Amino acid sequence: MTVQKQFNEKPINGQQRTIIENVSPELDGGKFAIKAIQGDKIQVEADVFLDGHDVLSACLLYKFSTSSDWQHAPMRFINNDRFGASFTVHENGFYEYTIQAWVDHAASWKHEISMKINDNQHVDIELLVGANLLDNMAKIATKEDKKAIIEAAKMFRNPEQYHEAIAFATGYIMQDWIQKYPDKKYVNQYKTLKLWVDREKAAFSSWYSMFPRSAATKKGTHGTFKDVEENVLPRIKSLGFDVLYIPPIHPIGHQFRKGKNNSTVCREDEPGVPYGIGSELGGHTAIHPELGTLDDLKHLIQACREQDIELAMDLAIQCSPDHPWAKEHPEWFKVRPDGTIQYAENPPKKYQDIYPINFESDNWQGLWDELKHVIMTWAEWGIRIIRVDNPHTKSFNFWEWVIAEVQAVYPDMIFLAEAFTKPKVMAQLAKLGYTQSYTYYTWRNTKAELIGYLEELTKTEQQHYMRPNFWPNTHDILPWTLQGGLEPAFLTRYFMAATMSGNYGIFGPVFESMNNEANPGKEEYRNSEKYEIRYWDWHFENKLTHLIRQTNKARLENSALQRTNNITFCDIQNDQVIAYLKTHANGNRILCVVNLDAYNSQGGVVRVPLHLIHKHQEQEYLVHDLLTGAKYHWKGEYNFVDLNPHIMPMHLFRIEDI
Repeated sequence: MTVQKQFNEKPINGQQRTIIENVSPELDGGKFAIKAIQGDKIQVEADVFLDGHDVLSACLLYKFSTSSDWQHAPMRFINNDRFGASFTVHENGFYEYTIQAWVDHAASWKHEISMKINDNQHVDIELLVGANLLDNMAKIATKEDKKAIIEAAKMFRNPEQYHEAIAFATGYIMQDWIQKYPDKKYVNQYKTLKLWVDREKAAFSSWYSMFPRSAATKKGTHGTFKDVEENVLPRIKSLGFDVLYIPPIHPIGHQFRKGKNNSTVCREDEPGVPYGIGSELGGHTAIHPELGTLDDLKHLIQACREQDIELAMDLAIQCSPDHPWAKEHPEWFKVRPDGTIQYAENPPKKYQDIYPINFESDNWQGLWDELKHVIMTWAEWGIRIIRVDNPHTKSFNFWEWVIAEVQAVYPDMIFLAEAFTKPKVMAQLAKLGYTQSYTYYTWRNTKAELIGYLEELTKTEQQHYMRPNFWPNTHDILPWTLQGGLEPAFLTRYFMAATMSGNYGIFGPVFESMNNEANPGKEEYRNSEKYEIRYWDWHFENKLTHLIRQTNKARLENSALQRTNNITFCDIQNDQVIAYLKTHANGNRILCVVNLDAYNSQGGVVRVPLHLIHKHQEQEYLVHDLLTGAKYHWKGEYNFVDLNPHIMPMHLFRIEDI
């Protein structure tokens, strides 16, 4: 029962009789925008009903935010007072949508008069009612229809045309007019909801992360942007990656620099940590001179574009003690009673080389403007993808504001949240506008864990705002599952990231070289590139590079692999084997089967959901393994697979017609 209003005040429009509720998609009562990709079809549903027995009509209204004209789509009955309609989004930016519902008196009249005519009742009065309805239609009809509607109204009022009139009243032309010219006198309109539409890269991307200072091939040499162009770009292009993500490229502070393996003692020849941003040479809009110049960076950005690769930069909102902000704006930091600035701590760890930003600063507006200036400067350089370091330790209000500010000018800007933190915090960041998010995939290893997590991401409300980006490792994380150094573990962790999620990434080249050297008792690399320069053979090949190349090729050629929310897990009675189907509306169908046991062969009978591949029980079809080229004839739901982890622990089947 609704709470009685004070003094029994009347509603604003007591003649309004329709109810609209349980609208989907709708995020937190319309507080946040849902997300989509250019070209997506948006299905909108709602419970719509009214009192009595009149006919109800509803329509979906939608438009691009800057358009003045609403587009209309009739909502069709689904079941149990549930109605639905859809629209397709094409432009990058905000769309708006809402729902209208009204008592359709014309449709009610047509239903009533048809029943009476079928019962051989005389309907002269009903025809006069219909004539009045036609008069109202004529007021809003097109020039082409108006004359015919006026003539029909005359016919309804002419007793001599009775039989002609009742035939017309129940005919197709009258039905068409009722739908085209509804009387919305007491229409109920739902609140306006928002939808943010991103470009394709937001849903489908393959990331490769590396440190530019490790791009040189000559030992003792600091890598440069030119080295990245010469050594790294050809490799990642060959492997099939389309995003090159680089950690901070700014001057590194001198005070409290960390040495190799996070040592508090830094030798004179050690480079420091790129996340200790800022020196006398500048801060977040300056370039580390040993990497090159701003022109060199812009040349790298362009070189990436020519290879259909985008360069992603890393926004770490923190400073070294030598950052210009520490001197110019000490109010942006926490100042301790002794007058010193509070450095970062995660007890027992101490990060004396980093000052965190204080978002409770009295000069928070100046801080926000400066951080926006940093992002806008990068955008002017040509950057359109930003990976944000630890966004969960910064103000939610700031992120909501700055993402909106940046995307108002650069709607194609993509923000990736590096937020390995609590679920609700990760969700909030996504709702506030983050395009993609790192995920818990790194620590989801068993079949039950993987299925449960993917179901959460793709079958709950999260499907409307959380875009996962799956990483089997990062420059900060060497998970336990990879520390054994087993080749099948690297193969399967890579493969599932690349096929379960439309967005994925690896930190290389330690990953493809299957480096498993960890700091004892920790999920982190020993001899990490965060603290030193490494030298790599940018031409080496192994089974994992072969898998990466073949999988990325399959991702490009098969649209079913270019999305995340289209995953369906298939039954197979073996906890060591996971099978999942991905389909696309164009008929592309991909079935992945993975052996999760890195030591032993595992198999079982996969139950393929035939309704999703449009086959019947007795029908044969081809499964084509895109990794090996092998082809097998299958029939019906149940088919056997067996996977030896030491040969190839997965199948990447494309289901084809025979």
